[in-house]
Amino acid sequence: MAENRVGNAASADGKNMIKDALILFAITLISGLLLGLVYQVTAEPRREQQERKIREACQAVFAQADKFETIDYTVNEALTEQLAGDGVKIGTVYQAFDSAGRPMGYVIETTSGEGYGGNITLYAGITNDGIVNGVSILSISETPGLGMRAEEVLVPQFTEKQATTFTYTKTGSQSDSEIDAISGATITTKAVINAVNGAVSAFTQDLQKGGE
Repeated sequence: MAENRVGNAASADGKNMIKDALILFAITLISGLLLGLVYQVTAEPRREQQERKIREACQAVFAQADKFETIDYTVNEALTEQLAGDGVKIGTVYQAFDSAGRPMGYVIETTSGEGYGGNITLYAGITNDGIVNGVSILSISETPGLGMRAEEVLVPQFTEKQATTFTYTKTGSQSDSEIDAISGATITTKAVINAVNGAVSAFTQDLQKGGE
């Protein structure tokens, strides 16, 4: 009798385990299907939101442009090595057009991997005649009150300046190519300048010459 009870208990436990496993499987399957459905339903709104963010970022550095088109640009090997030395990578490049369809310049995405808090990604707008039309920081995670002041302190200093190699100074800018550093945030300052210089190099060495 005791053996029968033990056997029945073991059989019941086995059935319960199978039941629990099936329930868990069903829950996992339903959850996966629901997540997939949510992803599909939200895919289009997310795509539209991403496109809107890109357009807003482009418009921030080329306010007078009517439209922007992605171009198929590949950084040449020599420039890639040059930028790597500064911890900079070129991202997506857009060409800006006016309302009549005439090309106005380029919006160049660059990322510096040497910010104090990690990567700093920005858009630099450069006109066809080699003027920095504007700079907009897309992502930055620097120290509050110091490096996070980059948008406020650094960005305005690039606007409407000749696209050239920029440097930073701690003693007051003496030329258009000098950028006043953020007090107490030299690393952030250098990273932002390197990112802008990367965009300038892509423009002067390739895009301005019609290279793609």
